[in-house]
Amino acid sequence: MTDTVAYGIAILATVVAAWAGWHMYRQQPVGNPLFYAVAALELALIALLIGGIVALNSTSRDVDGTLFVSYLVTVAIIPPAAVLWGIAEKSRWGTGVLVVALLTVAVLCIRLLGIWKGTYA
Repeated sequence: MTDTVAYGIAILATVVAAWAGWHMYRQQPVGNPLFYAVAALELALIALLIGGIVALNSTSRDVDGTLFVSYLVTVAIIPPAAVLWGIAEKSRWGTGVLVVALLTVAVLCIRLLGIWKGTYA
């Protein structure tokens, strides 16, 4: 888990959240381009999940493994759940759910970095 990976994914999630916010402002439902952007973020989160588990197994750091892996899994589950909710809700609040979920992913990625470094208990 490096600063570049955590901040990169957090920035990607924030950019996609801003795009979803633009859709919400224009009262547009979740469309294919936004769906593909969230799918690209999800691929990055799955790579983070796999890389984080591998890094946890090969590190000598004092990292709370259960907490770290639970954050990794949660971060990977949030976007698909938000997309399903966003597609089901045809009003502008469907994309609003996506905005909140993606901002949550950005914050949790920074939190993951803190857990990895031992900054947060």
